[in-house]
Amino acid sequence: MARTGRRVVVTGMGAVTPLGLSVDAYWDGLVEGQSGAATIESFDPEGLRVTFACELDGFDPEDYLDAKQARRVDPFSQYALVTAEQAVEDAGLAPASMPQDEKDRIGVIYGTGIGGIQTFRDQTEEFIEGGEKRTSPFFIPMLIPDIAAGQIAMAHGFRGPNHAMVSACATGNHNIGDAYRMIREGDMEAALCGGTDACVTRLGIAGFASMRALSTRNDDPARASRPFDAKRDGFVMGEGAGALFVESLERAKARGADIYAEIVGIGMSADAHHLTAPDPEGGGVCLALNRVLDNAEIEPTDVDYINAHGTSTPLGDKAETKALKKVFGDHAHELNVSSTKSMTGHLLGAAGAIEAIATIQALRHDVVPPTINYEEADPDCDLDYTFNEAEERSVTLALSNAFGFGGHNTSLALRAYEE
Repeated sequence: MARTGRRVVVTGMGAVTPLGLSVDAYWDGLVEGQSGAATIESFDPEGLRVTFACELDGFDPEDYLDAKQARRVDPFSQYALVTAEQAVEDAGLAPASMPQDEKDRIGVIYGTGIGGIQTFRDQTEEFIEGGEKRTSPFFIPMLIPDIAAGQIAMAHGFRGPNHAMVSACATGNHNIGDAYRMIREGDMEAALCGGTDACVTRLGIAGFASMRALSTRNDDPARASRPFDAKRDGFVMGEGAGALFVESLERAKARGADIYAEIVGIGMSADAHHLTAPDPEGGGVCLALNRVLDNAEIEPTDVDYINAHGTSTPLGDKAETKALKKVFGDHAHELNVSSTKSMTGHLLGAAGAIEAIATIQALRHDVVPPTINYEEADPDCDLDYTFNEAEERSVTLALSNAFGFGGHNTSLALRAYEE
């Protein structure tokens, strides 16, 4: 279905990532080709099959939240609150001084892939040891996936539509896409949207490792995430969050906001194939890509850059490549593709959000971030993946792909803003 309704633009961004705790630090790390992977420090990983991850370096919730609030929100909500505050400030807003009727038209569409896994583990142990009397009254409010969106709304007084889309690793894109469509159709004027996850925990690492989803390069963490390389052996767990402040073009222009990019389409589909493995022929991904092109009213040749889902799994990277070649034909070899997961690891529910930010920065700076750790060619992955070094090129229109367990596929279309 073709695009209708109002134009929707991005005017604020916030990020806490394994490469840095701000959008600028994150982008600098991407362009420099830094790896955020290292042996786990937040807990003792002894006894686990996988002992490394992409953790947040130097994040202290009490640098951003008062001590009582920090204790009463799970890390996934802490990350969400921080990125939302960054995005609000970046957008030039002061919610405390805004009239309530204006804030009533601002929504929060902000999700997570898993939610409060650390809270779940801690409270399960408390219950086993001491029964109901040891169970915290904050257990459920800290655990549930929608609570980050609720916390953000309460922090800023935003009373517009408020919910959390949960679709595993496609979560970030689904939430951004939902906000985009609701603003486009007039259901709200603006929104904070994005995704968060905090799964670098013993239980989180053990669960994904038991599925054989994670790289096991414990002796070389920094080079473990190697999307599209022939020796890739799984993804690296990451943690963090990303937030966008998006609004109608009319509202942004009326208040004189700086506009970073325009959201021009979203494509969504299902593989209907397997719980965790992708369709090896890329059928569902092809549907999502064709739908985003249709929704954005663009041709394949209009696209300059694709931030790939590119998780560094043997099956996933091959299937995504196959889908790109089917949809883009000869142009697949002309555009730049890269996987920033090679540097950040896989942030699960936050992946789509931070990768949308990376894509917006590519549009703003005409720089494609690299796919690092490339060593050996895979004949099934034969596109220009911008290996090892960032590349300067004109980027006017770009896609950001995010796919999730359960067969959820999304592709978000972003354009450099023009009047």
